[in-house]
Amino acid sequence: MKMNFALSALTLAAFVVAGLSTAAFAGRGDDMGPLLELNFDALDGDKDGKLTRAEIDASHAARTKAADTNVDGKLSAEELAAMQIKAMTERVTVRAAKMIGKLDTDGDKLLTDAELAASKDRGDMFARIDTDGDGAIIKAEAETARARMKERGHRRGGKHGRGDNQDESDN
Repeated sequence: MKMNFALSALTLAAFVVAGLSTAAFAGRGDDMGPLLELNFDALDGDKDGKLTRAEIDASHAARTKAADTNVDGKLSAEELAAMQIKAMTERVTVRAAKMIGKLDTDGDKLLTDAELAASKDRGDMFARIDTDGDGAIIKAEAETARARMKERGHRRGGKHGRGDNQDESDN
C-alpha cells in the first residue's frame, strides 16, 4: 500500500511538473521567470481577463486527456514522456525560429555556418573557455567553464539564468 501511494505521489508530481512546462508556459522569453512567461490568454477559458482555479484545473485536465493516448484515465511513463517531448519540441522550434530571425543576415530564412560563426555567442564562448588564451581548450578549462555556467544558472534561478531546466547542450 505504501509503495502504491508513493508511486501515485511521484506520478502526480511528474504530471504537475510536466503540466507546468507545456501550454501554460508557451513562448518562453530569454530571461523571464515562469510567472512572467505564463500564457495567460491560453488559460483564460472564458476570456474575462481573470484566471480562476477552475480554468487552471480545466487546462490541466485537457492536457491529461490529450496525453492519455490509451484512454485509460491514467498517464504512463511513456505518455508523460511523449507529453514532455511535445512541449520541448514546441519550445525548441520557437527558439530556432528566433535564432534564425536574429542571425539570418541574408534573409533566406536559413543559417549558414558563416552566419552562425558571426554570432557573438559562438566566438565569445571559445575565448571565455580558453582561459589561458593558447587557442586550445583543455579538459580542465572545459570543466571549469561548465562549473561556472552551472553556478551562474543556480544564482539566476535555473540553467543559463532563464529559470528553466533546459540542458546546457540545447544552447
